[in-house]
Amino acid sequence: MTVAALELKNIGKRFGPTDVLNNIDLTVNSGEIICLVGRSGCGKSTLLRIVAGVETPDQGTLIMNGREIAGPSSFVEPENRNIGFVFQDYALFPHLTVERNVMFGLNRVPKDEARERANSLIDHVGLRALATRYPHTLSGGEQQRVALARALAPRPAILLMDEPFSNLDRGLRDSVREETLSLLRGLGTTAIMVTHDPEEALSAGDRVVLMQQGQIVQTGSGYDLHDRPNCRYAADFFCAFNKVNGVIRNGRIETGLGAFTTPEKLPEGAQAVAYIRPSAISLSADGALNGSVEGFISGRTFLGEIEQLNIQVPGMSENLRVRSMDRLPQGVDRVQLKVKQETVLVFI
Repeated sequence: MTVAALELKNIGKRFGPTDVLNNIDLTVNSGEIICLVGRSGCGKSTLLRIVAGVETPDQGTLIMNGREIAGPSSFVEPENRNIGFVFQDYALFPHLTVERNVMFGLNRVPKDEARERANSLIDHVGLRALATRYPHTLSGGEQQRVALARALAPRPAILLMDEPFSNLDRGLRDSVREETLSLLRGLGTTAIMVTHDPEEALSAGDRVVLMQQGQIVQTGSGYDLHDRPNCRYAADFFCAFNKVNGVIRNGRIETGLGAFTTPEKLPEGAQAVAYIRPSAISLSADGALNGSVEGFISGRTFLGEIEQLNIQVPGMSENLRVRSMDRLPQGVDRVQLKVKQETVLVFI
């Protein structure tokens, strides 16, 4: 049987009267990239610091590659855990060159071997021409790659990354993230990354772990959490849904947009909410949609590849948001709309 890279069992942490983490159970497999995501204050960074050994859990056990590193009667110091850490602000030493920064964590390795290992990683992250430069002369993306190389140089069993791309502008963030993940997967590195960005979590992790108020709400692939959220919080975190009130009757939710089959048995007569994605509504200006509902365009926002329209439907108190790559002609104000039944989520 393969031993898990990391097991967290019933982890709890309190700061004063507040439960910051509560009964956290998580298994990380070797070579897996996990994204911890959630709103500010949900406990994701605290959990990362407990894994690193910077914080101690008040309850529970951490097991790394079959060895207990924290528990009721054990605690392995951070420097003895063989865990790498990439900080949000990179924490590079300003008085050391790129090469010396990368070599910093290799003081127990013979000097020649340390230099060889550091230069190999510098090559991996594409900074060979900058090896003798100092951090203040580097761009944000270059500093991030130096921080990554330094964290990987001691060959950690697990790499932890706390919001590692948040200081980069959007275009650079996407490209540096892709390069980083490609390198980690190429090296077979086990990694846990904290992020607050839903898109980053969905695209970066082999598994996504969504947290709320110190607990894990849902775990799965990006597709699982986006397409099949298990609660309102999970749905709202990954998409700005249209929320349409309705009533459960005969296994369907009846709304002002029509009746939709519920994915599970819900109590007859219960008040419920249909969650409808802005991209799951089809529009037509020529009456070509069978079974459609009439609406009126009250606003348009051009977003490049897509256009967002606000649609007012008679009898509904709030406008619907519709996002589409098929642009309706300017001047059109009356439309027919139809919701893709299979995409509707229903919550009590």
